[in-house]
Amino acid sequence: MSRSASFLAIATLLAAGSVAYAQSRNGIESAPLLPPASVGQPPAAAPSQSARPQYPQLPPPGAPRTAQPGAQLPPPSGQQQPPAAPQTPVTTPPVAPGSQAPAGDSNDYVVVQPSAERISNPTAVYAGLDKITGRITSFEAAIGETVQFGALQVTPRVCYTRPPTETPNTTSFTEVNEITLKGEAKRIFTGWMFASSPGLHAVEHPIYDVWLIDCKATPPGTAKSAGQK
Repeated sequence: MSRSASFLAIATLLAAGSVAYAQSRNGIESAPLLPPASVGQPPAAAPSQSARPQYPQLPPPGAPRTAQPGAQLPPPSGQQQPPAAPQTPVTTPPVAPGSQAPAGDSNDYVVVQPSAERISNPTAVYAGLDKITGRITSFEAAIGETVQFGALQVTPRVCYTRPPTETPNTTSFTEVNEITLKGEAKRIFTGWMFASSPGLHAVEHPIYDVWLIDCKATPPGTAKSAGQK
C-alpha cells in the first residue's frame, strides 16, 4: 500500500507541473513582441507630463470675461453693440498768399508775420554839427528838396515813422554831397539814417556832421541857409 500511494503522489505532482508549464508557455506565445531597437539610438523615453499640450482653461459660468490686448469681445447675449462714433473729416486750411507750406508734415504751416506799418512823411528833420565851432544847428528839408549846411548839401528821398502804438523807428534815405573848392558836388553819403542810432550810418567829413532827428507830417517852414538859426 505504501508504494501505490507514493506512485499516486508522484503522478499528481507531474500532472500539476505539466499543466503549469503549458499555461506559462501559452502566455508567453500570446504576448506581442517588441520591435528590435536600432543600433546607436537610445531607447525612447516615456512621454513626460510637461510635454502634454496645454489647453486654455475656460472661466466658470458667471465669471467676468477678459480679452487679450487688442482683441475685441463680442457683446453679451441679449445686448446690442453701440454704434461706432462718426469720424469728423479733417479739412486743411488754405495757405495764405506769399507763404509756402512745408514739405514734411501737412499739418504744419508757415506763419508769415506781416510787416510793420510805416508812415511816409513829407518832411525830414536833421541836426548839423560844425566841428570847428562846436555849434549844432537843426534844419528841415522836404522830400526831394536839397538843403545846404555849410559845405554839405542834404537831400532826403523818403522819411518813415511808425504808428504811436508800435515801437518808434524813424528812418530816412538821404543823399549828402560836398561842395568842393572848385564848386563841384561830390557825393560822400548815400544810405539810410536812423534817428535812434545816429552813429550807425554817419556822414564822414572832417568839418561837418549831419544826422537824422525826426520826420514831420507837415511841410517844412521857411528854408534857412547854412549857419542861420
